[in-house]
Amino acid sequence: MKIDALIRGGPAEASGEAAAARAAGYDGLHSAELHHDPFLLLARAVGGAPELEFGTSIAVAFARSPMTVAYSAWDLQALTGGRFYLGLGSQVKAHIERRFSMPWSHPAARMREYVLALRAIWRSWQDGDRLEFDGEFYRHTLMTPMFSPGPLESGPPRVLLAAVGDAMTRVAGEVADGLIVHSFTTRRYIREVTLPTLGQGLARGGRAREDFELVYAPFVVTGADEAAMAASATVARERIAFYASTPAYRPVLELHGWGDLQGELNAAARRGEWQAMGRLIDDTMLGEFAVVAPPDELPAAYARWAGGLVDRTSFAPPETMGADATGELLASIRASADEVAASAARGEVVT
Repeated sequence: MKIDALIRGGPAEASGEAAAARAAGYDGLHSAELHHDPFLLLARAVGGAPELEFGTSIAVAFARSPMTVAYSAWDLQALTGGRFYLGLGSQVKAHIERRFSMPWSHPAARMREYVLALRAIWRSWQDGDRLEFDGEFYRHTLMTPMFSPGPLESGPPRVLLAAVGDAMTRVAGEVADGLIVHSFTTRRYIREVTLPTLGQGLARGGRAREDFELVYAPFVVTGADEAAMAASATVARERIAFYASTPAYRPVLELHGWGDLQGELNAAARRGEWQAMGRLIDDTMLGEFAVVAPPDELPAAYARWAGGLVDRTSFAPPETMGADATGELLASIRASADEVAASAARGEVVT
């Protein structure tokens, strides 16, 4: 299981964060589309740790055309020597229409076509194929030599899709190279809903699970003492409540019998009651969405969540933890995850 770090600062800090991540023993570094452009962050980060793997987790696909994303991803694949993956997400209708002022419709079908358009563009650059992509949502039929960056020794980047719902999960299995499972997901939901649905998509695309990467990072609650644990739990509760207020994520709650809470949280969100929303997340719900453990118990607890279940995860240690201690913690998580995966392979139940 590979473990990534997340770029937390801006472009000016990205290179230093990459170097720190490499020193701490992370396998990769990813950017998120929050306060900064995720592609620019990675372009700045690469120089700080050329050995790492890099990815967007995620870039908002529908805020851009496939052609603009194709160029950005191609350049990052070149900069990293083939160690880049393009993580894409759809976002939700309100953000696409009201924040990005872009069209929204049929997100799963649109995303499927988006990935196919990217593949067609990249084939035109890599193999010299004539660009003739004419879809329902996107049309790319012009690529003269002047505008082609030419082939890459590494070939095109991998594409991973973020998904929660069934339709997008099937699309990921059919046309992408991996699935980024939202943190607002429980182990039960992954096992009972995500993996069976993903299998349908893989079968539709004639693909094997072994060639597909599953990425998932649960929330983490930890701290050196009771006060630190409580503060960490408060942050996690508020984040869980924020995501739980989104109607598109209601199926995760409904699986656990918490569907009615979604409406209550959504109404509170409209009133801007962010801290009060967090208090509606009780200990039982917190324990379903988050790994809750003090630092000395965290490796085994985290491994029970992710080991044998996913291929890649991301983890942010407490801010007070130095590089050496972080490296030891990451090594312990990997070792524990390997043990859990081995037990799962033998058919033993891991709780």
